[in-house]
Amino acid sequence: MRTLLLTILSILTFVNVNASITFSGTTKNVITETPDPTTGLNKIFILHDFNGVRMKYTATTTSPVTWYKYNNLGGGYAEEVSGIIKNGKTYTLNITGKGDMGYIIEEGSNRYYCWVVDYSQHMLQFSSLNIATEQECDMTELSFQGNAGRIIYYTINGQSKEVNRDIKLLYNTLRYNESTETYDQLLTEKAFSYINSTIRTEAPLCNTEFTLIGDKFLKEWGKDISITSDFYNALAVEAKTTATQSIRENDNEQKEETTLGGSAPCEIEFKAICSDAAIYKEWQMATDAEFENITLRLNEPITSYTFEEHGTTYVRFMASNATGSCDYISDTYEIFIGESRLECPNAFSPNASEGVNDEWKVSYKSIISFECHIFNRWGIKVAEFNDPSQGWDGKHNGKFVPSGVYYYVIKAEGSDGKKYNLNGDINIIKYAGTNSLNTTPTE
Repeated sequence: MRTLLLTILSILTFVNVNASITFSGTTKNVITETPDPTTGLNKIFILHDFNGVRMKYTATTTSPVTWYKYNNLGGGYAEEVSGIIKNGKTYTLNITGKGDMGYIIEEGSNRYYCWVVDYSQHMLQFSSLNIATEQECDMTELSFQGNAGRIIYYTINGQSKEVNRDIKLLYNTLRYNESTETYDQLLTEKAFSYINSTIRTEAPLCNTEFTLIGDKFLKEWGKDISITSDFYNALAVEAKTTATQSIRENDNEQKEETTLGGSAPCEIEFKAICSDAAIYKEWQMATDAEFENITLRLNEPITSYTFEEHGTTYVRFMASNATGSCDYISDTYEIFIGESRLECPNAFSPNASEGVNDEWKVSYKSIISFECHIFNRWGIKVAEFNDPSQGWDGKHNGKFVPSGVYYYVIKAEGSDGKKYNLNGDINIIKYAGTNSLNTTPTE
């Protein structure tokens, strides 16, 4: 028997893409796949079985046609095939009982390369699908019994490759919905090229069953099969967390360049939306990023907290399942509260130019306690307020007071513990005409 010794270069050079390969005697349609060009193969043919099957090649020229077959050694060690029946330009080979094989058909200087699979030797079978006793938090393991192994073919240079069986594993899990802020159930599909005795997949976030369906060849032939596992109780825990700070639009409050925090008092809403298996839920606050010194635990997944102390507080969310075997830890939120400041202006001009220096206000940051009293020169109190964002519009009993000197007395406390006992003058200036700051003041 003649052996075809070919170099890879010559193999890839003489490829006749117009060659015609057909099969007769098959009980099911032949499935054809086109492999990657680097394999050197034109086609892969998957037949349900080889019983009574004949493989036919129709030549395109009058040149002589020679068939070769090869196995895992590759096309360089292909051997000539005997028993070819010629009828005009059609050459026929009975492949019954020959098994998976690669073929090279040489027509003059052209060659056609293919691999033929006898699927009956790889018939998919499902016997059992069970949930493994030991489970991880992020991965679920199933034990499988049956036949769903690799279907191997060999390239022209003898490299083993895999025909993808496309076996589907179906199960439910949860996916977070940003628009509704809920975890919604989602049917998940995972594909496998083949299956051995163990199947591993991402742990579902809800209770579910696992179903195997396959493979794509049986589906094509209308004979796909399936098997379903026992009920699986979810172990994995997941959550989506947010921290939303209440924004104060106070024009006299000094801002801090920080993502969360800034000027106290600072109110932040913490929200955690959890997956089904989360039973124990807790927000933790600590003075250190490692959470070795936890100062506060809040058990409500949605809660608000007001930060009043100077410094950095670290906040995270933790959740775990009923047995404590799986947990979730969120990213850490850093809340920084800056040092306090309190500064008082000494003049303003009410009823002079609307929106321009027409209200007396302190400039402040991180003031958590505040009292302000304003008196005229005879000691009569004309205004008082206890919120640093408020101010005095220059009125007393609903009327603007005369220009002149007034006095403030402030008692306050900052987030850093600093005490403020301030007093000083307030000059009310009224302008005539254009109300320009450069004009001469008048009573």
